[in-house]
Amino acid sequence: MADAWAATLLTLFPEMFPGSLGQSLAGKALDEGTWRLDVQDIRAEAVDRHGSVDDEPFGGGAGMVMRPDIVDSALRIAVNPVDDKRPIIYLTPRGRPLDQARVRDLADGPGVILLCGRYEGVDQRVLDAWQAEEVSVGDYVLSGGEPAALVLLDAVIRLLPGVMGAVESLSEESFERGLLEYPHYTRPADWVDRQGQERKVPEILTSGHHGRISEWRKTQAEQATRERRPDLWQHYVAKKDEGQRR
Repeated sequence: MADAWAATLLTLFPEMFPGSLGQSLAGKALDEGTWRLDVQDIRAEAVDRHGSVDDEPFGGGAGMVMRPDIVDSALRIAVNPVDDKRPIIYLTPRGRPLDQARVRDLADGPGVILLCGRYEGVDQRVLDAWQAEEVSVGDYVLSGGEPAALVLLDAVIRLLPGVMGAVESLSEESFERGLLEYPHYTRPADWVDRQGQERKVPEILTSGHHGRISEWRKTQAEQATRERRPDLWQHYVAKKDEGQRR
């Protein structure tokens, strides 16, 4: 499929992919050609017989830094110089936090080129030269960019047309409305936990009154957001107030 959403990954560990992306709905969509995955080994661009891709940091300090010439060579292969409009994203803890809005923007585009760093990171000069977008998947440090790449791609691929079955369920998920998602319940309606405590499904959910159910879910989502993510709650309230003033 020529117009399929295309992901290119630059990594020192190509065997880590597709990983979880080869399973479930993402894996099915990959097999059906809904999206494409090209994994490129950065080490293939090494210029010495040892396959060296890193060197000591200028200014001293612990660890090693991935060389700009090696990463540049890999990017030259990955990027189509004629019409490649895909953003180049470098996955790093110092990047802009990945959010649902950016995920949706990526899903609406032609694809993405992901640069997975290792060691202490990538020489800043090559990132600047390629105008790479620096993105973080959380305030913690991973061993490399590969797990972060899996997270980003999983978030994006599920939004591609035809990947998820129920489109309406996507609009009710966490972050889509600026809120965390409401709690979910299923059968059995009466369940006894291992301590012998009876736990029933909230009566409103078995009432059949769709309007009241919708309002209950909204209230639950607002409560969860207010208690667990005050940062999101403040943004939600501010946006809501701004809408009311218009």
